[in-house]
Amino acid sequence: MAISLLSACTNMADKGMTQISGPVKGDYFPPPESQGGWRKLDDPQQIRQLAGMDPSKLEDIRQWLLACDDRPFAAVVIRNGYIVLEIERHCSAKTDTNSTASVAKAVCATVLAIASQESLQGKTPRRMTFDDPAFKFIPWAYPLSDPRKAQITVKQLLNHTSGITPEGYGVHNYVRWEYALGHGGNGKTAKLFFDPGTDLGYSTHAFYHAALVCENVTGVPYDQYAIEHLFKPLGIETWWFGYLEGNEPIGSRPSHGLGLSAREMARIAYCMLRDGRWGDRQVIPRWFVEETAAPTHSVRGVRAKTFGRNAESWSHGWELPALMGGEMGRDIPRDARFKPGMGVISFIPSLDLVITRKAGQGGKGPPYEEYIRRVSAAVLPTGQK
Repeated sequence: MAISLLSACTNMADKGMTQISGPVKGDYFPPPESQGGWRKLDDPQQIRQLAGMDPSKLEDIRQWLLACDDRPFAAVVIRNGYIVLEIERHCSAKTDTNSTASVAKAVCATVLAIASQESLQGKTPRRMTFDDPAFKFIPWAYPLSDPRKAQITVKQLLNHTSGITPEGYGVHNYVRWEYALGHGGNGKTAKLFFDPGTDLGYSTHAFYHAALVCENVTGVPYDQYAIEHLFKPLGIETWWFGYLEGNEPIGSRPSHGLGLSAREMARIAYCMLRDGRWGDRQVIPRWFVEETAAPTHSVRGVRAKTFGRNAESWSHGWELPALMGGEMGRDIPRDARFKPGMGVISFIPSLDLVITRKAGQGGKGPPYEEYIRRVSAAVLPTGQK
């Protein structure tokens, strides 16, 4: 179910965890939370034997997270399909769906990959690949406010190389559709900040465009498509989507903005961890999972709007913490993917790890890359249990 930006679905039943039995199985997929949800380990010996994690290091991570700031938050660590660490401070890991903020960008890119795959199979009204011009799927943007917009590809919307309104130039993220599309009388949204593909500037506005691409390709609003083709197949039960208002003909439409709980976020990361598979169904295209393991553009080095990070740390919506550069990327597995926002979502295939954290507005939380680094270091060496 989807509800307004200021509300959240928090009425799901809080059922007990399923019983743990037998060895770790690579084909484990958790039932929805209303049917038992994720399996969970609390006993230190089981954490070592079944999940291959160091219980003392997990406890250190718990204390570190609690000490980092005083906001309500929920954090979840999953290894081999078992929750091995779950922290809730005035925030339910199951049902609290405050905004994910920029975490929603990784979700949006994942939804677009599903739409692209379905379009190539003839299941949508229009065909779309990530190399296609994005604005041929955004009829509401015409006439284009900058002729260079015709060159922007779908993947450039997702990897921040489109040139559309990077953050930090005095344009609010929450604007009306006509402003986002360059028709609201603001030159900072009308003109691109650089030629597409030549630079990287972190852009929330580009993902508003991506949500419209999804709607035009699939024939249904972005939120409805995401629910039917990603959330429901993964057993996600609690969510909300944000909307932007606009003048006719675009009117009110869902943006990529999203609220999910820490456990529900983990389902998306876990599906990516399993090469896009959930049970016997290929939910997320495998090609997308593979492409997110490397930068999807040719821009390199620290740029003006990359937050002091190397540009190569950005991929299709997801980001590559090991490539951020300097101390930030130290000791993080090369195949790790994450997306920071109001918290963080991450998966590391080589370690069979899923890591999430949800937090509220305000304050300064723990460095996201340090959280990933500490959890990675808590994995026991092969053969040591």
